[in-house]
Amino acid sequence: MKRILLAVGLVAATAWAAGVFTATAGAVTFRWTNDGDALSMDPYMVNETFSLFTASNIYDPLVMRDQNLKVRSALAESWKNTTPTTWELKLRKGVKFHDGADFSADDVLFSYHRVLSQGSDLKGNFANVVSIEAKDAHTIVITTKVPDPILLSLLTTWSIMSKEWAEKNNAQEVTDVRKGTENYATRNANGTGAYMLVSREADVKTVLKRNPNWWGWKDKSLGDGNVDEVVFTPIKQDATRVAALLSGDVDMNYNMPAQDVARVKSAGMKVYQGPELRTIFIGMDQKRDELLESDVKGKNPFKDKRVRLALYLAIDEDSIVSKIMQGAATPATGMVVKEVTGFDPKFKRLGYDPERAKKLLAEAGYPNGFSVGMDCPNDRYVNDALICQAVVSMWAKIGVNAKLLAQPKAQYFPKILSRNTSLYMLGWTPVTIDGLDALDNLLLTPGEKIGRFNLGSYSNPKVDEWANEARLELNAAKRTKHLQDALDLAHSDVGSIPLHYQQVIWASSAKVDLTQLASNYFEFFWVKVKP
Repeated sequence: MKRILLAVGLVAATAWAAGVFTATAGAVTFRWTNDGDALSMDPYMVNETFSLFTASNIYDPLVMRDQNLKVRSALAESWKNTTPTTWELKLRKGVKFHDGADFSADDVLFSYHRVLSQGSDLKGNFANVVSIEAKDAHTIVITTKVPDPILLSLLTTWSIMSKEWAEKNNAQEVTDVRKGTENYATRNANGTGAYMLVSREADVKTVLKRNPNWWGWKDKSLGDGNVDEVVFTPIKQDATRVAALLSGDVDMNYNMPAQDVARVKSAGMKVYQGPELRTIFIGMDQKRDELLESDVKGKNPFKDKRVRLALYLAIDEDSIVSKIMQGAATPATGMVVKEVTGFDPKFKRLGYDPERAKKLLAEAGYPNGFSVGMDCPNDRYVNDALICQAVVSMWAKIGVNAKLLAQPKAQYFPKILSRNTSLYMLGWTPVTIDGLDALDNLLLTPGEKIGRFNLGSYSNPKVDEWANEARLELNAAKRTKHLQDALDLAHSDVGSIPLHYQQVIWASSAKVDLTQLASNYFEFFWVKVKP
């Protein structure tokens, strides 16, 4: 049964904490909270940052990112190109899974076949991979269709699983979040990572303990944290979450409300705030002949660029940034931030223009607007539900009645990922820090591996062509130009509506030191808790 928190404030937070948190005697315990939980313990089930980094603390990838987001060794100690399309990776020896089984190339091969199974959300990372084979027990060879300059970046979010454990527990395939199915790997885990899963009750409490045999503890530049036990409890309400931090019932708040930053700082807490690589945007169904939950019958308004542009122009993003985000965001000019390869500084955001929006709707045949359902999470992105409410209010001024359904991400993602949506809000962080990631996942014509998060099925053959030219191009300047052309064209088509680039805001007690990444990944092996 899920624990329901109804009260807010300091008294409620203290009472709640007294009944939830327990610590192992003598252990250094780190207690943290967020407004939502990981969707699964299966590292391939959903390509969502919070779920991915939760898994990354339990499972290791072949390569990982350091504190400066540079690719560094993990389960693979070294690598080299033996041909332009062949990578040879030497695997770390002496590594064991949490259950004591030895790690070897067989686990990498198993993980490759598993990540390509039907329910996996990470298929797109392997769009250019032809095969992964074992040269020996500690050497693998990755062959790509064409030379791939960002292959290592794509591998940073691929957690390696135990073949023996998965087969023993009938978890050889990834269950599909869209269908709400589960297997043993959904609520259990067995990796080689820094922390081991002790207990898991989704949306209530998750406890991890330090893996004393983790290879990374020997490298002080990587694993210099001192936490023995990690206790995570989600608290949905902002006020309760902040109160829990201020009272000392939690040590860290992962999703810190911007409006409470000054109060938390004045109480002597640490605030970590910086730009994130994430773009928040609106997607629209451009495939169905008739929208879901709409009073327009027999046709789909979103197939008309004028309608999509009208919705874009009707959004006062400056107001959202200043009033809702409290300045902790930047209006988006496109689908990637400036730190991502392919960002085009010449491309500008369209200004707020509701009068032109009304004219465009009239030209498209909707002088009185229309109604349509809209989906939004309420525990995933910073102020997500409030943003959606504001957008819905702005659209109402041009006659578009968006009937908002805001719900927890545990229900939200299965709904939209099954494409049971006409209008939705989503956020995306290119894990490769490269524009091809955004194109492959969000903007290319959906296929077996590509366009998995292009939930509105936007499609432009020229965008596909330029993206694929970027995939083949080794000259950095030419490749960047192809990415810019593809992203700019998709933006000109209003394939989606960019809202803003949000900032990462965390807060912790003064006794905690941690590392905040622009990717919003949170690695526990960097956390230090002072006595």
